[in-house]
Amino acid sequence: MEDEFDDYQECFSQEGILLKEAPPSHETYIDSIGIIIIHESKKDGEDLKKFMLEWKPNDITIDSDVQYQEWAVVNTVQKRYRTLSGTIPDPHVKFRCLKINFDIIKSFKVQNKGRQLTFYDGSSEVLCSFLFQCGNCDVLVAALKTHLRIGTSKRDRQLYVIYDSDSPEYQQLNKSFAALNIKHDHSLWDFVKNIKDNSYEGSLGAFAKVTNIVFSSLDGTRYPDEITKDDLNNSITELGDEIVHSMAPSLEDGVSSAFQLPPRKEFVRCNPLTEEQWDSQLNSSGQLEDVDDIKMSIFKGGVHPSIRKEVWKFLLDYYPWSSTHSERQALVKVKRDEYYRMKLQWKSFSKQQENNFLDYAQRKSLVEKDVARTDRTLEFYAGDNNINLQTLKDILMTYVMYNFDLGYVQGMSDLLSPILWLMLDECDAFWCFVGFMDKVMSNFEIDQAGMKEQLTNLHVLLNFVDPKLANYLVEHECGNMFFCFRWLLVWFKRELSQEDVMRFWEVLWTGYPCQNFHLLVSVAILEHERNALMEEERGFTEILKYINELSGKLDISLMICKAEGIFHQINDSDYLSDSVRPILGLPVIGTNNLDSHEQSPFESPDISSTGTQPCCSVENVRISPDEIAYEDSIGSNFL
Repeated sequence: MEDEFDDYQECFSQEGILLKEAPPSHETYIDSIGIIIIHESKKDGEDLKKFMLEWKPNDITIDSDVQYQEWAVVNTVQKRYRTLSGTIPDPHVKFRCLKINFDIIKSFKVQNKGRQLTFYDGSSEVLCSFLFQCGNCDVLVAALKTHLRIGTSKRDRQLYVIYDSDSPEYQQLNKSFAALNIKHDHSLWDFVKNIKDNSYEGSLGAFAKVTNIVFSSLDGTRYPDEITKDDLNNSITELGDEIVHSMAPSLEDGVSSAFQLPPRKEFVRCNPLTEEQWDSQLNSSGQLEDVDDIKMSIFKGGVHPSIRKEVWKFLLDYYPWSSTHSERQALVKVKRDEYYRMKLQWKSFSKQQENNFLDYAQRKSLVEKDVARTDRTLEFYAGDNNINLQTLKDILMTYVMYNFDLGYVQGMSDLLSPILWLMLDECDAFWCFVGFMDKVMSNFEIDQAGMKEQLTNLHVLLNFVDPKLANYLVEHECGNMFFCFRWLLVWFKRELSQEDVMRFWEVLWTGYPCQNFHLLVSVAILEHERNALMEEERGFTEILKYINELSGKLDISLMICKAEGIFHQINDSDYLSDSVRPILGLPVIGTNNLDSHEQSPFESPDISSTGTQPCCSVENVRISPDEIAYEDSIGSNFL
């Protein structure tokens, strides 16, 4: 049987796939995590390619040392499974891969909001079923639509039928397109792929109207032999109109606005907030008088190291901005008691409890591995038996108990490390870390919707500011912005020195001059490196390598100034659309604002040279843009 697949080669893969249902030969692997691979084959003499589905279980955990050095996607823990006897399978036993030829698969169904995908044979019997632990099945379905001839059932929009090349429906489709003088062998499906690769998701919906005319026979309302030339002509005309319509936001947000953006103002960094400035803002009860002025001072220059420990407790919501000195003292006592109660919970686990609590044991194992590799080049964490490493582990394990639904995900140790280094206190570091995680928690959720949204938003902003670079990235298979994943996941922790990352984080924590300012910093860096990125026709691999090599070379102060200029340039544009506004927290006005430009309530006066520090109040307008079709899975392996 294996020989049958010898000439197949991989054309798509996605990790983090749990096997839910399987043939009897693979029942022992149910509830195991693995990778789905689509293979293609075209033997000599065959007109059409053939495809095969493979599910391969993980035989090792995916958080390897090599991957840790250059990880770019959120790493999850492989689910450990037991046999009926209660024993754990021998890790040295060779796993059997599940392989099914698509000649056998006749349909598949999307369930559970895209988290489950079930494949059926010609008798509607289940062949296999999968749960998607990282993201959903959208991208796998898109890949299947690219390579196979697929129609949607009108009785069940989540059910997809796979058509053989010799099926009456497919033959009639060929015949109908031939009547329109459209050359077609396998080119119809290449046409679908070209639309998918070069346009927005809306154009796929338009093309579906063409295929639905042919495949509507699924519910008996229309048969292929009723298709006329006029039907297809009208559908294709409608398709063209919808492609143009779906591309309109891109043109509006990109090319046209590139010639309309106002001149970019230059900004400079100011001196950091000093102890004298801080003390002058405290009244007799220890309450801050002007919080907005403090935040703007921090945004413009950061915080002096002498008061950074105290100020961070406010920025990270450990201390309320409105609290008095006595209230903060009482809060510290309550929080300290709460922390040590949670720590005692996991510290008191027996070995047998851990063995019976697999989810906890897996989180603990991952914490221990990551802590052993966190910032070991810093003197604070260097050497063997370092007490600071033990404290780092204790804080992360206590956070597992504090937020067990999220648990521990690779990258969290990077966020905690500078906080503990600064605070030098276990309890204070924990609650500041909690505040930081509350700001970036969506980065680490298992469906990775937060990272998916950020990468999409980054491309929207780049397309508005520099459409030429944005288009280049799309044309070179980089439009998904995966190469920026590490930047956004841990807020440039891997790219900057310890001092630089602390100065950068405290700027971001102010929320000024807009929400998602770190995305504008990313745009500033990409724009700064645009010539290098676009030279020699760099593709994804070369761009990813180049971006990773920027670590330790970024002038973060310069990038903050450039990002501030980009914000005001965007905000002052007469062509600012509602696709960009919600990303930056600007009010959505319901139009594309092509006729007039009203000053935003979040717009601050020019502070580039006067030193004036206006007060801002940024609202959180949480609307996801729909201009970009996110085609690649965040869970795909590209490390």
